[in-house]
Amino acid sequence: MDLLSLARTVKGRAQEPFTGVATMARTVADPRLPLLLVLNRTLFTPLYRASFLSAAAGSGVLRCMATRPCDLESIAEHLDTGPEERQRLRAWLDIGVRLGELDRREGCYRLKSRTAKALARVGNDAVAATLEELLRFHVPALRDAPRMLQGGGRFGLCDQDGLVVARSSLVVRGFVEAAVRKALPRTAPVRLLEVGCGSGAYVRYAAELNPRLTALAVDLQADVAGQAAKNMAQWGLADRVETRHGDLRTLDLQPQFDIVTMHNNIYYFPQDERAEILARARSLLAPGGTLLLTSSCRGSGTLGLEVLNLWFEYAPFGGPLPREDELLGQLREAGFDDVRATRVLPGQAFRAFTGRNSVTGPAGAPPARSAATTTVERTGS
Repeated sequence: MDLLSLARTVKGRAQEPFTGVATMARTVADPRLPLLLVLNRTLFTPLYRASFLSAAAGSGVLRCMATRPCDLESIAEHLDTGPEERQRLRAWLDIGVRLGELDRREGCYRLKSRTAKALARVGNDAVAATLEELLRFHVPALRDAPRMLQGGGRFGLCDQDGLVVARSSLVVRGFVEAAVRKALPRTAPVRLLEVGCGSGAYVRYAAELNPRLTALAVDLQADVAGQAAKNMAQWGLADRVETRHGDLRTLDLQPQFDIVTMHNNIYYFPQDERAEILARARSLLAPGGTLLLTSSCRGSGTLGLEVLNLWFEYAPFGGPLPREDELLGQLREAGFDDVRATRVLPGQAFRAFTGRNSVTGPAGAPPARSAATTTVERTGS
């Protein structure tokens, strides 16, 4: 019997009358038992539940059971597993039953907990992906940091699943769409460049707002760009939106765009390179064009954002989330005029930043730095 099972046994028998002081003394002598009971309730079981729900949502098992109960064979078919894997699949599903996330009746599995039912809904996919991102990327940052310090290890872009991140980033979809609505012309022809397009959902939203819009959607990760291209075809936008795998720093394009958008990705660039990156974005704008950049910012005290910053501390690329004043200064340094930051929702750390490409002077050539720019940069330093 392991210590946790022993602790449970002791807890169950603690309600029974003791026949002697010696028996009681022997029962409570091991100080590890109370600690194990507390950890089981506060850490072990919630971690098991979160891990199971993340896997069940990410694999589509929850969605499979969202409309009707499913037997083992239908779940195996959904997962494309062979007959020899049925027993392993059953063992995993039965753990879900034991955790209270699933129920099994008459040979069929069904959703039981409110959390499982909520994560199974199509509209909550971004939340399910956020849970998966937390367990797959955030937890390793906390778990592996001391070991990585000793061995000099670093996280790479390959340690992130770009498709999961693209889905989880939609958890702030309402904020981003509000910023797009405010910045995008509705009737005139618009040429849009989206840097870091993810699933392409925001390009789709912009195309719905303006039927005369055409766009180039670019993503640094090939699998993400490929999925975005498939989405555009499925949404009937392939004739209006070109999707490309590429890096903003090396894109061979003319300054032809009326608006460049960057959503939730400025922190994938190092802090000391962001002004240069933003200047590169400005060089692709036509005179009078607009940059729209959305991002969560430091200073909110949100634990999830702090752990995200920790991940980038252990990566050879990127950097921490920006501070509002810091990013405003970098936009001015990049040569943008009329630079603004808008709080999309009071009390939230999410900001929409805009800047205009001056109609005078060649694109990509920042104007002389003004006293106002210097003041902002000193404030943000």
